[in-house]
This record gives sequence, C-alpha cells and structure tokens, in this order.
Amino acid sequence: MGAIKRFLRGDDGTTAVEYAVMLAMILLAMLATIASFGGQTGNLWGNTNTKLTNAGFGS
Repeated sequence: MGAIKRFLRGDDGTTAVEYAVMLAMILLAMLATIASFGGQTGNLWGNTNTKLTNAGFGS
C-alpha cells in the first residue's frame, strides 16, 4: 500500500503520462505518413504493371 501512495505523490507518474502522450503523437504521425506513402507506392506499382502488360511483358 505504501508503494502506491509514493507513486501517487511522486512526480514520476506525471512524467510517464507525458511520455505516453508524446509516444502516441509520434505513432499517429508515423501511421499517417506510412498510409500516405503506401497509397502512392501502390499506385506507382499498379501503373508500372499496367505499362508492362500493355507492352507484352506481363500476363
């Protein structure tokens, strides 16, 4: 019980929450970037496949 009281009184809990919020913001930014980049890459490969098929190199 004493450990819980020390944790609640200490500043470490506040720091942990701040780090958790920063981590969440970084992860959201990364996911948005990956989603955007993934869509653009998919279009690039799709166009390349279409051009190769039209040129007789695909199935």
